[in-house]
Amino acid sequence: MGKINIRRHIGDILVSKGVVTNDQLQQALAILEEEPESSNRRLGQILFQDIGLNRHIIMREISRIYAFREVLSDLEVVSDDIIELIKKNLESLPEDVIEELVHYKAIPYQRQNGVITIAAADPSDPNIQPILNRLNFKQTELVYCNYDLVEQILSRVYEQKNEFLDLLEEIDYEEAQLVEDKEEDIDEEEIDAEINQSMLNSLVEGMLVESVRQGVSDVHVVPSGPTTTDIRFRIDGKLQLWYQQKNVKPEAISAVVKDKTRNVDRFERDASQDGFIQRQIDGHNIRYRVSIMPIVGNQYDRKFESIVIRILDDRKVIRDLDLLGLQKIAKTNFVKSIQKPSGIVIITGPTGSGKSTTLVAALYYVIDPTKNVLTIEEPVEYIIEGARQLKISPSMTFDQSIRGILRHDPDIVLVGEMRDLKTAEIAIKLANTGHLTFSTLHTNDAPSAVSRLFKMGVEPFLIANAVNLVMAQRLIRRLCSNCKEEYQPHPEIPKGIGFTDEEIAETTFYKPVGCDKCSGSGYKGRSAIHEALFFSKEIKQMILDAGGDIDENAIKDLAVSQGMLTLRGSGRERIKEGVTSIEEIIAITIED
Repeated sequence: MGKINIRRHIGDILVSKGVVTNDQLQQALAILEEEPESSNRRLGQILFQDIGLNRHIIMREISRIYAFREVLSDLEVVSDDIIELIKKNLESLPEDVIEELVHYKAIPYQRQNGVITIAAADPSDPNIQPILNRLNFKQTELVYCNYDLVEQILSRVYEQKNEFLDLLEEIDYEEAQLVEDKEEDIDEEEIDAEINQSMLNSLVEGMLVESVRQGVSDVHVVPSGPTTTDIRFRIDGKLQLWYQQKNVKPEAISAVVKDKTRNVDRFERDASQDGFIQRQIDGHNIRYRVSIMPIVGNQYDRKFESIVIRILDDRKVIRDLDLLGLQKIAKTNFVKSIQKPSGIVIITGPTGSGKSTTLVAALYYVIDPTKNVLTIEEPVEYIIEGARQLKISPSMTFDQSIRGILRHDPDIVLVGEMRDLKTAEIAIKLANTGHLTFSTLHTNDAPSAVSRLFKMGVEPFLIANAVNLVMAQRLIRRLCSNCKEEYQPHPEIPKGIGFTDEEIAETTFYKPVGCDKCSGSGYKGRSAIHEALFFSKEIKQMILDAGGDIDENAIKDLAVSQGMLTLRGSGRERIKEGVTSIEEIIAITIED
């Protein structure tokens, strides 16, 4: 009970400072009381992990309560000088101490005159002080630093080891023996022996770890020969070879992945399968969505499979609309649309364009305890706190869920995708009967979503009355801030994507160069461009008047006259901001 009383006292101080509400504190304390005796979770962790409060605000106030001073408080990006200083400080510490500090998100911030200052994301963690006691310094000081800054520093100064990849370097693969022109039956015992002999488990585990650390969105495992398999990482939207496994049959690697994947049958090689893997990587729970499909190879008697693994890292979930990067008019119309009590908001774009990220951020903007929020997704990608995410299974199909949701008293509904007329009709019906609805479509731009719905069989008057906004989006690569180079393009090139002479004169253009920090590509990270078609009275009337003859170009022209930026127009703004290059916008967008 002593721990509870201390934590309650800290909670009361946080309430008195206005950092948390009394209801939030009581909710956190209730969770705390249900924790097992062996649990080391502290009140601060529960407040930002379970209640969803801002981590930095909570930990900064708790640090002040314990009288830990804060360092790097005014920074968003840590300078190279600070990074170099911390690298030097690391050199004076034993390897085992460094490993422990990294585990507890702590860094040697300063070292002078026999005194070392350790900055930690949670200096109240009782596990850190014993580490400091082992340091060979006259005096140690523990201070607080924002978690995001600590993570940023660690990623730049400390190269995390991948023990699985270290094991791979020790393996001596024997040349595989193949018999040509002979019908080959799959020998499961032979595959098992190959798995054990070649330590392919280390390869697959190393692949899972490294994909998370490198910020990969998808991993592709593809047979490229009778005894060769390519493992490719999709980074910033582009596939690149990470590892090529030679002298091992691709079937053996597929078998290892299947063994680690739930809901798939290792011995099924003639049908597509979907499953998932869960791992804890660097202290974080990571989910991997696995898709397996049979493919044809040069050897028709072999049963090759293509495997694609989507990394689902909840740390990448954006809960704050401001972090989506919506430009001014698009953000105004988007917020206006999701604040309405009813109607449908549709996000369009190809696979991998960030539609799910935008929808999750929108849901977090409107979720509160007074609303029943239901989602129907197949599959569920991210866990959304405060929403009831229906589980699709053979016992409850997507179609059954769509029909059943109407009887489940919803206020807000997310329909993962309007895939056919039945789904579209129910989504539109929800929007027209007092429910705020979110969904997605696969169209090239926002206006074409209107004609797509009509071609699916939805009547124009239902579209006009139900839709609040359609927003098309794409992800573009960001120029590497370390190596991007200013230049002056030939005037006809920016004019080709809609720049005026005046805009060309006022804009500083940059081009990609390539360096170690961006792996030579000239780009690092991605940003979004948006085309937000708000359904104003004039747009609604145009759709009603059109009847069965919907003119996408007329809708686009009217929307642009009301201030809408097209995808290419949004891209031009990103160029003006110095975020991306002309070539990237030309590649991603089509002419207005």
